Amino acid sequence: MTSPHFALFDTEIGTCALAWGDKGLVSVQLPSHSPAGLRARMLRSLPEAVESEPPAPVRRAITAIQALLAGEAADLGFIELDMTAVPEFNRRVYAVARSIPPGSTMTYGEIAKQLGDPLLARDVGQAMGQNPFTIVMPCHRVMAAGGKFGGFSAYGGVATKRRLLEIEGALPKPEPTLFGWA
Repeated sequence: MTSPHFALFDTEIGTCALAWGDKGLVSVQLPSHSPAGLRARMLRSLPEAVESEPPAPVRRAITAIQALLAGEAADLGFIELDMTAVPEFNRRVYAVARSIPPGSTMTYGEIAKQLGDPLLARDVGQAMGQNPFTIVMPCHRVMAAGGKFGGFSAYGGVATKRRLLEIEGALPKPEPTLFGWA
């Protein structure tokens, strides 16, 4: 495989980044403190990556991600993911999570049951925390038991997870307050 490439792109929630290789996307990153911080984070995770202009399939992925983050109905299922470096168990978890449609959620336990062992809920949570394809593999749609948010390893943590679920319609949007949004 040739060295992966990456690009930064603007969205409604800030500058995001993605990296791609010969077989599809290898990383998707949500906003950081700054574009420079995001670029540095991308290069820490993929030190051999080269920043470059995305080819047409990657541009289509960027457009769909931008649409979703702008609150539009956007299906990211067409985006090819290169899971060569992803452990087999995580691949199985991600296949289930990727089937969750926008506006819906599942729990770690429900995914574990679909994998054939309800005792794997904690392992499912760990796989979610290792997700290199944030938003394209929608780990934000996976909740803890009892409607709790659980964790979210992308920048911004649970607040970002909540915001993504609001954008997709899985949670009601907050009501405006006297001083802005709650």
